[in-house]
Amino acid sequence: MKVFSSSQIHKIDSYTIENEPINSIDLMERAAFELFKRIVQLQNSSKPIFIFSGPGNNGGDGAAISRMLAEVGYNVNFFLLASEKYSPDLLINVERLKKIGINPISIKSSDDFPNLEGNEVILDSLFGSGLSKPLGGVAEELVTHINKSPCAVFAIDSPSGLFGEENPFPNTHQVVKANVTLTLQFPKLSFFFSENNGYVGNWQIVDIGLHPQAIAQTETPFSYIDFDYVQQILKTRGKFQHKGAFGRCIIIAGSYGMLGASVLCTKACLRSGSGLVHVHLPTQGVPVMQVAVPEAIVQTDENGWYFTGIDDCSGFDAVAIGPGIGQESHTQMGLFRLLSIVKVPLVIDADGLNILAQYPEMLNHLPANSILTPHVGEFDRMFGKSQCDYDRLMLAIKKADELNVIIIIKGAHTRIVCPDGKVFFNSTGNPGMATAGSGDVLTGIITSLVGQGYSPVEAAICGVFIHGLAGDLAAQAKGYASLLASDIIDFMDKAFLCLAK
Repeated sequence: MKVFSSSQIHKIDSYTIENEPINSIDLMERAAFELFKRIVQLQNSSKPIFIFSGPGNNGGDGAAISRMLAEVGYNVNFFLLASEKYSPDLLINVERLKKIGINPISIKSSDDFPNLEGNEVILDSLFGSGLSKPLGGVAEELVTHINKSPCAVFAIDSPSGLFGEENPFPNTHQVVKANVTLTLQFPKLSFFFSENNGYVGNWQIVDIGLHPQAIAQTETPFSYIDFDYVQQILKTRGKFQHKGAFGRCIIIAGSYGMLGASVLCTKACLRSGSGLVHVHLPTQGVPVMQVAVPEAIVQTDENGWYFTGIDDCSGFDAVAIGPGIGQESHTQMGLFRLLSIVKVPLVIDADGLNILAQYPEMLNHLPANSILTPHVGEFDRMFGKSQCDYDRLMLAIKKADELNVIIIIKGAHTRIVCPDGKVFFNSTGNPGMATAGSGDVLTGIITSLVGQGYSPVEAAICGVFIHGLAGDLAAQAKGYASLLASDIIDFMDKAFLCLAK
């Protein structure tokens, strides 16, 4: 699914009106009806609904929803922010409201604010996603009033006061703090950044049927990975294919006290469909690996406790390094030597990234299309600290281009940043996956997919999605608090079955 800027969405709206063709008031009615259906699913009629509408089309959505809710028995109270100018479609819907006996309550000053004691449900349809400057005056005061209340808040399209893309950090502007945001057709870019989570809450996409041709023709570097997208990429297995057809991978992982990382990474690589998986680890880890993952082919380092180097990695379709290797000086030299001999894109995680952060000049020696998988802390150590997620993403786009690599910034809505400037936000995963070893599992999955012949970008996209999907299935069975990295591996078979064509 494409993710557009606010200005692009406005143009897609206009294209839909001109080419469906449909009158703008009828498009508003269609959008409002879809929003109404979702609100009824989420909130019963036991509490009064307070709808706060602004002077534009977002306010018109709120007026239309108010009418629909009232017609099915909800206790609706409609408040309209006073303005010198209202959108024509808003005025039409206000007149329709009056015809069923609901008169708008005008808000001209703070004296007109209703008491909000917590028994009410609030619908925010003040300004939506088209805002380009901070709120001021009565609108700002009203948002403060809403935020001080204990009421549940539903935002229509976007919390009022939040910009669609970049927001100041820390945000000193008044922005509605929604529990649920019902966004029209597409998520907004600002929804994917942690600094805005307290405003957006749980966001849900509401399809309002914008013109598919306009969507297809409008270019954007940003996409939201969904089930269908991944399913189209994944390959099916041929009847006469053998294990050699599914890739030969080598994973360099583990050190004394961190052998579990090598086990998790190797097992995930095998579980993702690799034909042959070699693992290079210290000699004292051999008994652990051969018992924990008997399917793996073990290659030992000359050192008993940590990685010091590998002489030859030719013949492998994918090479991964980093999980649990530590940062000993000999390990650092081993990584540097690997960069001089490897001929395929590397998958680098954990201590591999931390070593590169200490020697940033080595980033320039990475094979083209290598895949870096940092969490936020690792990213900041490599490239410098960012103030917020938006700034971090802009920096990642710059670095992916400069280094010709793929950067996966792990976390909620893990983002895959490609050398060509394209960015993919993930739709799977949950807070239970914030646990030791989860990243090692992801490294194994991605390495497996690279080895099977997926392009590095495809491997990154599918690997992140499958990792999150397995984590979601595991969380359904075990909950967030009890989730372990090994549980993610245990549910990978179910994740692949969900994606089977």
